[in-house]
Amino acid sequence: MAGAFRDGLAAIGPRGVLRSRLESIAHLLTGSIAVAALMAVSTVVAARALGPEAYGVLALVLTIGRICERLIRFESWQPLIRFGAQTDIEGDPQRMAQLFLLGLLLDIGCALLAAAIMLTAGYFLLPVVGLDQSQFYLLAIFAPAIAFNVRGVPTAALRMAGQFKRLAYFQLFSAALRFLFAGAAYFMGADIGTFLAIWTAAQLIDTALFGILAQRALKQLGVANPLEAGVHGLTARFPGFMGFAWSTNASSALRTLTQEADTLLVGSMAGPTSAGFYHIAKRFAKVAQQVGQHVQTVIYPDLSRMWARKRFGEVRSVKFKVQATLGGMGLAMVGGVWLIGEPIVKWAFGSDFGTVYPLLLTQLFAVVLIMVAAPSRSSMLAMNRPGTVLAIALIATATFFATAFAAIPAFGAIGANYAHIAFAGLTVIALEIGFRTAYTPDHDHRTAAS
Repeated sequence: MAGAFRDGLAAIGPRGVLRSRLESIAHLLTGSIAVAALMAVSTVVAARALGPEAYGVLALVLTIGRICERLIRFESWQPLIRFGAQTDIEGDPQRMAQLFLLGLLLDIGCALLAAAIMLTAGYFLLPVVGLDQSQFYLLAIFAPAIAFNVRGVPTAALRMAGQFKRLAYFQLFSAALRFLFAGAAYFMGADIGTFLAIWTAAQLIDTALFGILAQRALKQLGVANPLEAGVHGLTARFPGFMGFAWSTNASSALRTLTQEADTLLVGSMAGPTSAGFYHIAKRFAKVAQQVGQHVQTVIYPDLSRMWARKRFGEVRSVKFKVQATLGGMGLAMVGGVWLIGEPIVKWAFGSDFGTVYPLLLTQLFAVVLIMVAAPSRSSMLAMNRPGTVLAIALIATATFFATAFAAIPAFGAIGANYAHIAFAGLTVIALEIGFRTAYTPDHDHRTAAS
């Protein structure tokens, strides 16, 4: 039950929360490393089977799909957790069901719209990124993965139920299937269309498993069946929900422009082969990036509950301690790649892909900064400051593109990484300033009084 989870949180202090959540982060990281390892091997298989140029085409098609999806979706798990943490909603199974139904309708509508935009806008985008419109069929193969990718409600349900172990390991099944099918395609000499179909099938299986786990999590939380909640007047029942959702959607869209559109920029300015190299480096750097994402996965529900219950000092304590932990982990990752990354890349991909190593190393510097920024962003959202987060994202995104348009023509694909470093550096500094501005000395006094 949600109340039991809430009462358990109230019974422990910031140190207990930190220990418990670091354990959850460890589970998520372990699962992510295992999934990333399988994904990395699948990437190696696809790259070796297709070669640098054809793999670059595959990377660009996947990127077009992901951009359309992430520009449209509302990241509904953020407002779901933010509003679900309120005591008058969390303790009411029917209101919780209505809240999750609102999130589900947003998820489904956005997924279908994203697939439609991918097929229409993607047709005209292909020549811009160095591809041919005759390759449109590749977009059609990947479209079902976008149309059925409902993520917000399952993510919120599992996070609010504290089911981080399930969240950590459920993706292993689809990742293992992707690897097995990619291996079979390699030995059969399959073409790019077959590899895209494999990626699509794995995504659909992953989405189905996610939905099943979410249904069980909602039952654990004691939430009534959202499909029976009734759609009439949903937005009026939760004033401020759509405003919060629009703000987080805009922030997510801006992050997408830097985290996904960068591959298209490299493709348009340096060609599909360079885009393929860049995409491979991003796939490996994503292991570190997911650490920051998992931090938000774990601590955001707790921070929202703490702030709603006026436990302000605990919010600040957890935020700073998690940041210190992430900073140390990030530096260790950079050091490890610097020592052994180059020979591993050459061994795995072959001499034709030697350019991947410097791309990976510079990408990691930006990722470490984003990891350190993640707790500040979660704290600001928990404090109901989505507007500040959005403003910072706007400024950082403008900085990214200004740097990218100057650096990519001058330095090639690695110029996109320089843009990421500028984006991440500005983000971590601005979020820290924003948190310190929003968290006033009055909050410390109110914490002491309580």
